[in-house]
Amino acid sequence: MVRFKCILIVLLTLASQAFSQSKFESFLQPSDTLNTSRRTSVYISEAAIGGLTLIGLHQLWYADYEQSDFHTINDSKEWLQMDKIGHVFSSYQLGKVGANALNWSGASKKEQLLYGATLGFTFLTAVEVFDGFSKEWGFSWGDMLANASGTGLYIGQDLLWEEQRITLKYSFHQTKYARLRPDKLGDGFLEEVLKDYNGQTYWLSFNVHSFIKYDHIPKWLNLALGYGADGMVFANSEPDNIFSARKNRKRQFYLSLDIDLSRIETQSHVLRSVFDVLNVIKVPFPALEFTDKNGIKFHGIYF
Repeated sequence: MVRFKCILIVLLTLASQAFSQSKFESFLQPSDTLNTSRRTSVYISEAAIGGLTLIGLHQLWYADYEQSDFHTINDSKEWLQMDKIGHVFSSYQLGKVGANALNWSGASKKEQLLYGATLGFTFLTAVEVFDGFSKEWGFSWGDMLANASGTGLYIGQDLLWEEQRITLKYSFHQTKYARLRPDKLGDGFLEEVLKDYNGQTYWLSFNVHSFIKYDHIPKWLNLALGYGADGMVFANSEPDNIFSARKNRKRQFYLSLDIDLSRIETQSHVLRSVFDVLNVIKVPFPALEFTDKNGIKFHGIYF
């Protein structure tokens, strides 16, 4: 009898999990027609999360710096433009999230692009206004152009091809430079991921099958072009007492393979959601590095 009860409990538990998973699958499945309750939830959630994030930034970040009258700056030559590429990436990815969320609600394609894909540009514009009132920084038209470029990359592809054939991705490896200025380049791995431009690489990942309609090419195979930079401790130049030679600042270009996880076929909406999240990261592969100082360098595996 005890054994029967144990078996019954196990079966009921498995059935409950299967039912819960089934409900979760149903919840994640995009609606075929407009679901007004879902759409309302998307707009309320985005407004709430965006508003709370901006309030948190203002209180936890900008409050520590002296405020000023609104002003602009020209920072287009800083960090070998790595910060600008970061703005393009952020705007693109946030826009993708916004468009996908409205697609989940069954909203029209026009609404997805007009109010979803512009999410990144809208949010980052608000952050840029905060910068404009901070004496430490300033409103940057270069950042605004980068934000618009990321949004334009998403919307342009959707209008031209009705799909994202070229995705923006990110990879990171730790470098020796963060310990020289941990306040600016990060103190610890998590901070360095966001702050150390020397370890960041941004990729344009091209889906090969989308451009070359050949049955033997896997639909998930991508060719990736990367951009990074190295030797940067300060935004513009390196003082001799901090860095041995200013010549060490260099741009880096990469050629590698990649996997578009969103194109891996699966019937599970849970897996599809997981793949979409992970697709922000470029899959590590062998890579060729090109610089104007060191020529060509091969990496067995590049992060």
